[in-house]
Amino acid sequence: MEIQKDFFTYQAQTTKFAAGFEVEKAEGSYIYGKNGKKYLDFVAGVSANTLGHSHPKIVNAIKEQADKYLHVMVYGEYAQEKPVALCKLLAEATPDPLEITYLVNSGAEAIDGSLKLAKRYTGREEIVSFKDSYHGNTHGALSVSGNETHKREFRPLLPMISFIEFNNENDFDKITEKTACVILETIQGAAGFLVPNDDYLIKLKKRCEEVGALLILDEIQPGFGRTGKLFSFEHFGIVPDILVMGKGMGGGVPVGAFMSSREIMESLSHSPKLGHITTFGGNPLIAASSHATLKEVLESGLMNEVDEKERLFRELLVHPKIKNINGKGLMLAVNLGSPEYTLEVAKKCMDKGLIVFWQLYRNEYLRISPPLTLSLDEIREGCGIILQVLDGK
Repeated sequence: MEIQKDFFTYQAQTTKFAAGFEVEKAEGSYIYGKNGKKYLDFVAGVSANTLGHSHPKIVNAIKEQADKYLHVMVYGEYAQEKPVALCKLLAEATPDPLEITYLVNSGAEAIDGSLKLAKRYTGREEIVSFKDSYHGNTHGALSVSGNETHKREFRPLLPMISFIEFNNENDFDKITEKTACVILETIQGAAGFLVPNDDYLIKLKKRCEEVGALLILDEIQPGFGRTGKLFSFEHFGIVPDILVMGKGMGGGVPVGAFMSSREIMESLSHSPKLGHITTFGGNPLIAASSHATLKEVLESGLMNEVDEKERLFRELLVHPKIKNINGKGLMLAVNLGSPEYTLEVAKKCMDKGLIVFWQLYRNEYLRISPPLTLSLDEIREGCGIILQVLDGK
């Protein structure tokens, strides 16, 4: 218990109820504790471990790069094999006009960079975001997040931001010729994995085009195959002007990026130059891991299995205490009615060897966001544990 004691003594905490679980190793769909138990992981580091834990192709890519060199220069100065290969593969895998990628350290930094890019390109100052949205915790990302409880104590934040309601077309008149950008999560995460109505994003994109505003889509959670497409916007018939990614992009290492057309992205390179600066963005070690992850997601056929896995989750998770299940693919939110009960269920599942979590804003929803590599038998195993806990066993 020495590590746990030091964890609570020396490492900053974000809640008053951290588990302090001591990790020995992690492999595939399981995390192994120093207590000798193994735990099936239905959370994947909050959607970050796209290919599970310690995937051999990711580990080998990191080792090979570490044997060559680590950090050599700030972002954007030297041509390095893995960052270039990653950006090229992203361009090949996404529709036009997405073609240029700016690599950064996290999803939140990518959000900040995308907001700066939209302001710089349009010359406008106003931003439209969404109620109950979550985009990260840097000052810029927090400014466009839509939950006042999480923002109140950190004001003043960025000015000239208005918030509209997700899936409500009546709010479109708030998007005007003064709007630099509209930013939204393609699937709202912290609010309980809310999916856009069938043609909502098409109409939103049309409104942006009418007034000359850029559309920024935050794919930090649903990206990299989690919904059965490389990015979830591909389900909804549009392409964003700026695409933001992170989390599952690195397969378990810290990374983020924003992507756009060459015309838009080049506006960060002049007037002033160095429109966004990052020392470790595009780090070759991180890029090697991200490239290996993207390549495996594209070539392995895992995305073709997502629909079947979602169906199995929905078929199995039927219980009087489950109110509804939101989400798409392998990002599902199970409504258990109250935050207190959901936290209790998560704890009891952990006791039985299953890792689940809760949604940031809507604690009554149990988060299920496992690795894409999760097997059908592992789905049955984990859902069996959830049902046992709901039955009070």
